[in-house]
Amino acid sequence: MKNNEQNHEFLFEKVNYKILLIGIGVIALGFILMSGGGSDDPKVFSEAIFDFRRIRLAPTTVLIGFGITVFAILKNPKKA
Repeated sequence: MKNNEQNHEFLFEKVNYKILLIGIGVIALGFILMSGGGSDDPKVFSEAIFDFRRIRLAPTTVLIGFGITVFAILKNPKKA
């Protein structure tokens, strides 16, 4: 029997995973900011769905989070 020793390496470095977790947290924060704003009565219209937080801030936060995750994937720690 041969000694089959395998060297298990992760795809990314520790820094990449930390940045990736930060990006996922920012995305989750953006989706939390989008929630709410509904009305209890479906016959009553609520203007709360059109406030700044849901129209501008939350989608921008989600896009920034996606940008951070793409950066975490493309970052090469061996180069820097």
